[in-house]
Formats: sequence, structure tokens, C-alpha cells
Amino acid sequence: RIDHHRTLRRGFPEVIWGEGKTASQVLSIMSQLDDKGHHILVTRLDAKKAKAIQKVFQKSQYYPRSKVLTQVNHPVEMVGKGTILVITAGTTDIPVAEEAAVTAQLMGNPVETLFDVGVAGIHRLLSERERLETARVLIVVAGMEGALPSVVGGLVNRPVIAVPTSIGYGTSFGGVTALLAMLNSCASGVAVVNIDNGFGAGYVASLINRM
Repeated sequence: RIDHHRTLRRGFPEVIWGEGKTASQVLSIMSQLDDKGHHILVTRLDAKKAKAIQKVFQKSQYYPRSKVLTQVNHPVEMVGKGTILVITAGTTDIPVAEEAAVTAQLMGNPVETLFDVGVAGIHRLLSERERLETARVLIVVAGMEGALPSVVGGLVNRPVIAVPTSIGYGTSFGGVTALLAMLNSCASGVAVVNIDNGFGAGYVASLINRM
């Protein structure tokens, strides 16, 4: 059953997890949300199901890189008090970062991105100090050893949301190495979401940005 009161409690309607659902199941949920005039966000939706859904919801937008589908049913009210900056260590982290960015944008936040500034070339990050310091909330997405959120956390006095990704060779253990590194960050003010959970990071960043 659809939780139509979630907007009243949380400020944003129920979000649809697309993976494991059929196209018809996703369409059924979308139709119920659409009837109430809610914005629609579907995560982890493969291209085949997205194609079928867009035949019905022709105004929807699909992001194939992050497997996110959105439908904006009225102008998005900008409720965020500042900019959310989404940062990646590498280009292979961008799909997860895009999921975070799309989520935060649909929830009413100005969003900027800064991609491919990992610690292997730290000068790329340091040259963007002004953007880091003017953002109100930062989402930092990294795989491999997961060091970037700690570096960013040591440079800014803003909340940093760390997102480990499943990118990396054997002993990255599908993102577990990055997750543990972020959980053990020595930089204060770094919070961590689950592996590849761009949506969760975008949602939390939005809640913080409203405060």
C-alpha cells in the first residue's frame, strides 16, 4: 500500500525501488502517486523497464547512467538553504553520485557537482577550495580505499556525507573496504551511508539543507 501521508511527515513522497519489481508493478505505484499530484522518483530501474514506463508516463525523465527515473508534476519548490555539492573520487563513481544529485534536486535543493578529484591527484581537489567552502552540505562518493571523504572533512566546516561505492579491485570487497575506511574517518563531521546508496545520501543532505 502507498504511504500517501509521507509527504506530510517527511516533506517528500514515497520513493519507488525499481529493482526486483516488474514494469507493471512500478507503473501501478507511479499511477497512485501521480493521482495525488506527487513528484515521482524511481531508483534502480533498468533501461528495459524504463522504456515501458515512459510509454505511459511520457513526461518522465530517465537517467540511464544512474538508473533513476523522475516525473515532475509541478514546479519544484526550492526549500534548501544553500548548495549541496556532490563530489566523486573517480569517473566510475559518477552513477552513484548522479543518483544523489537527482534525488537532492527533486527534493528542492540547488545542486552542483565536482567529479574526478580523488586523492591520487589531490591538486585537483585543492584547486576547488572555494567551491568546497561555500557549499552548505557536501556528498563525497568514493570507492577503492575510500579516502576522499576524510580529506574533504578535514578541509571544511560543513556536514560531509560519505558514500562508499563498490568500485575497486579484489580486496575492496565490493565496497566494504571503503565503507570501513569512511566509518573510521578521523575527520569530525563525516557521516556515512550504505554502499552505493546515492539516494540515501541525497535524501539526508536535503534534510540537513532545510534546517
